[in-house]
Amino acid sequence: MKLEFILQPIHSELSLLRQSLKEIAQVDFPELARLLDYALGNAGKGIRPALTLLCGKFHRHDLDLLLPAATAVELLHIASLIHDDTVDKAHLRRGLPTLNQLWGDDIAMLAGDWLFAKSAELATSTGVLEVVRLFSETLMAISQGELEETWQAFNARQSRQDYFRRVGNKTASLFALATQTGGILSESPPEVIQAFRDYGYKLGIAFQIVDDVLDFTADEQGLGKPVGKDLPQGIPTLPVILFLEQAPEDNPVRSYLERRGGEEELKQALALLRSSPAIEKAHRIAQDFSREACQAIEFLPPVPAKKALLELADYVVERRK
Repeated sequence: MKLEFILQPIHSELSLLRQSLKEIAQVDFPELARLLDYALGNAGKGIRPALTLLCGKFHRHDLDLLLPAATAVELLHIASLIHDDTVDKAHLRRGLPTLNQLWGDDIAMLAGDWLFAKSAELATSTGVLEVVRLFSETLMAISQGELEETWQAFNARQSRQDYFRRVGNKTASLFALATQTGGILSESPPEVIQAFRDYGYKLGIAFQIVDDVLDFTADEQGLGKPVGKDLPQGIPTLPVILFLEQAPEDNPVRSYLERRGGEEELKQALALLRSSPAIEKAHRIAQDFSREACQAIEFLPPVPAKKALLELADYVVERRK
């Protein structure tokens, strides 16, 4: 099912969100305005702000609070991607040149900082201290996940637990922020807010695992960014960890990571991984997390927003880009 059909219950709210992003880019500093127009005009699927808007549909629906919060979630996501691309020296994002490719690393990092600050301003505008606290905690978690990824690069001894902690911080924390915020701002009961948090966190883990699988199975044109990029950066994603659990101690993948091998060793390692059962096993684990996400909100009433959340969980694991 296409994402736009799944998100039909919040179609009008998403239109307002896109308008809000356009308005944010209209600053009185022409150079920054051009950069923001590029960064915000090429935003992605909008899954994270959609989660905030959907979870805000179950109880007291106040768009004056939900819209700035959803916009803040999207800005936090975009800012983290800009920093991520800059650290990784990435050249493409969603099929277009990255900010660091067009404006250089220094400008890209400062633009990311500006967006983090704007996100904080919008979160604060809700006037709800719990939301502001969650935004701060999430930014710390994302930063910690990035630091773990950098410090643990080329460590072939990472476990599944290491991986889940890292992606829990780097990716799932933002999904959980999005869902919890929707619940808090709509004055949902504590047990519902906890269910939203569990749903978002599990969905975020599933999303990241699928991303890691697509890094081996997708093509660059369809994915909109380079593929096969994690292993050269020394990042042991779940397919790599699953492969190493079953492979002999002396194998090309472990050798590449431990010795930081050259181009030929990389090609051999990638070919071995792409043909291994670890890819499908990782995808099954993503499906397990998606099912657990759905179970977390099973008790909620059968409203259109719940149907969208359940369909979104399926979409995340079945997507091809």
